Amino acid sequence: MVTATLMKIVSPCWKPFAEGENSRSGDLNGRVDGLLWHKDSGQHVNGEFSMAVIQANNLLEDHSQLESGLMSSVESGPFGTFVGIYDGHGGPEASRFINEHLFENIKRRRTGVHVYCMPIHLVLGSKFCMHIDLLCGGCLQLWHGTGSKADIVNLFVAIHGAEFSSENQAMSADVINKAFLATEEEFLSLVKKQWLIKPLLASVGSCCLVGIICSGLLYIANAGDSRVVLGRLEKEVKQVKAVQLSYEHNASMESVREELHSLHPNDPQIVVLKHKVWRVKGLIQVSRSIGDAYLKRAEFNKEPLLAKFRLPEPFQKPILKAEPTISVQKLYPEDQFLIFASDGLWEHLSNQEAVDIVQSCPRNGIARKLVKSALREAAKKREMRYSDLKKIDRGVRRHFHDDITVIVLFLDSHLISRSFWRGPSISIKGGGGILANT
Repeated sequence: MVTATLMKIVSPCWKPFAEGENSRSGDLNGRVDGLLWHKDSGQHVNGEFSMAVIQANNLLEDHSQLESGLMSSVESGPFGTFVGIYDGHGGPEASRFINEHLFENIKRRRTGVHVYCMPIHLVLGSKFCMHIDLLCGGCLQLWHGTGSKADIVNLFVAIHGAEFSSENQAMSADVINKAFLATEEEFLSLVKKQWLIKPLLASVGSCCLVGIICSGLLYIANAGDSRVVLGRLEKEVKQVKAVQLSYEHNASMESVREELHSLHPNDPQIVVLKHKVWRVKGLIQVSRSIGDAYLKRAEFNKEPLLAKFRLPEPFQKPILKAEPTISVQKLYPEDQFLIFASDGLWEHLSNQEAVDIVQSCPRNGIARKLVKSALREAAKKREMRYSDLKKIDRGVRRHFHDDITVIVLFLDSHLISRSFWRGPSISIKGGGGILANT
C-alpha cells in the first residue's frame, strides 16, 4: 500500500501538465508562463540541468545563472560548471549586479587577476612568450619576447592594473573568496557614486550561493541563507539521501548569533528578537551578504538614508560580512544530483522531501516541479487551493510565499573527471522573461 508520505512526495510527478508544460527545452533561454520562468532541461559540462523561477515580489528580487564551459578567461583553462543563486532583499539591484559581475570576477581571478603591480610572466597556452613589468604608473617595459610590440601593448591594455599569474591556474577557495570581495567592493563603489541621488541603494543587498564543478571537485560558497543539497545514493539501503552542503548565515540559528556576539562583544543589541524573529540590529535576518552598505560602512548609515535604516549609534566595524563560507570536496559516483535554491523553496520543503521528488520524477522539468511542490505546500498552509494561489498577482503574492529560484544539476560521473568539453559553452540567466515584464 502507498503511504500518505510517499504520495505527498511523488504526486507532483503524476499530475497533468498545465498549458505549455509539455515541451522540452524548445527555447534556449527558457520559457515564461505568467510569473513562472523555466528552462526544463539542458546539458552542462558534467551532466543535465533544469532551472525554474517563480516571482512573488512586485519586482523579482531573485537572480540566478548557470555557466558551463570555460572557467577561465584563458582559452587553455579548464572546463566546468558554475551555478549562482542570488536572493536579493530591499530591491533587485544587488542581486542583478552580482549576476552581471561575480562570475566574470571569478574567471579573471582564475587567471590571477587583481590590482597589484609586479613583474609577471605572460603565458599563451603553455609557451612563455614574453616577460614584462607592470608598474604603478602604467608603464610597460619590454624586456624580451617573440611577440610584436603592438601585440604586447594590446595584451597589456587588456590586463592593465592586473597581476597575471601563470603558476596558479587552478580553481581554489581563495579565488572564489576574492571574487566575492571584489564584487562587494564594486557594488559599494556604485552605492557611493549614487549616494546623493539614490541613497536607498545603500539598504539593498543579496544573499549569494555559488557552486562550481571543476576538475572533479565541487566548490560551494555561501553568504546568506540560500541552500544547496546533494542527493547521494546509499548503496546499502538503496536510497538517495539528502546531504546539506552549504552553511547558512541567518540569525535564527544559534551558532550565527554566537558568532555575531563574539565579533561584537560590546554590543548587547547586535541581535534582537523582534516579532518572534531574530534580526541583526533588529533590521535584517542574514549576517552575511553582498551589498547592505548601510550595515557595512558608517558613511552610508546617515541622512539622506531613510530613518528606519539608520542606527542610533555610529559603528566602528562592519556589522555584516561579505566573506562566504566555502567548502571543497571531491565528487564520487554515488553523488547523483545537486539542488541549489533560494530560501523560498526550503521554507516549504525539507531537504529530504526535495531529494525524494528529484529522485522519483522525470528529469525534464524537475526544477519546475520542485517550485510547484513548494507552492502547493504554501497554499496548504494558508488553507487555500493551489489553483487559487496561482491567480494572485505579484506583490500581493509575497504574503503567501517568497520569490523562489531552483537549479538542479544532475551529475554524470563519467563526465565530471574530464578535462575537456566538446559541446558549446552555455550561459543562462534565470528568470529572463519575467524580468523583461517587470
